[in-house]
Amino acid sequence: MAREYTARYPDWSTDLPLERALLTAFAELVQTGGGTAGAADGGGGTAPVADAGSGRSGATAPVADVGSGPGGLTARLHALGLPVFGVDVSPRMVALAREAYPALRFHVGSMASLDLPPASLSGLTALYSTIHVPDEALPGVFAEFHRVLRPGAPALLAFQTSSSPDRTDHLHLSERFGHEIDLDYWFRPVNTIAGFLEEAGLRVWARVEREPEGEETRGRGYVVARKDG
Repeated sequence: MAREYTARYPDWSTDLPLERALLTAFAELVQTGGGTAGAADGGGGTAPVADAGSGRSGATAPVADVGSGPGGLTARLHALGLPVFGVDVSPRMVALAREAYPALRFHVGSMASLDLPPASLSGLTALYSTIHVPDEALPGVFAEFHRVLRPGAPALLAFQTSSSPDRTDHLHLSERFGHEIDLDYWFRPVNTIAGFLEEAGLRVWARVEREPEGEETRGRGYVVARKDG
């Protein structure tokens, strides 16, 4: 299914001005306040690190695109000047991202247990990846985000929203793109995500919601939060 998904969704921000603006704002937050010390390694050398000689973003620490999928958004963040690398739980997605963007770094990993030292990132994105995390596991994931971010560093989350402002919608799929799968989705209100982030010690800086466009059947939510420090 990974190749079919990549063909269908290479970079969802291409034709969406609000999303492009949010990614640009995130990049500016990283570049102006995400930490300026040298890049950290990935715990035994298994995680990617920024190219300290690139000069692309004022020697900021690395930025992680968590749930990077086919890599299109990782590439867009790189084009905005960030020393970004991708992390995805699917080895097939990582292989496709490496194939499409050989100059960038991608590795297999779980957002629940990132192979990174504490306070080693100047920014983190989770773009439509937390929708596969159940409510009971979300506090642990956001605690992990808090652990790896430097003080002051931002996190940007994007997700489909629920049909009601006071509940989470759950969806299970057994087939997609002609393949048998076993995949769950949790669609949440923006304020629910914001509340989980605040409980993890990530102060919400902005929250945005928009209505569905084109073939979309659900609204979209975006939250930017920063680690205090």
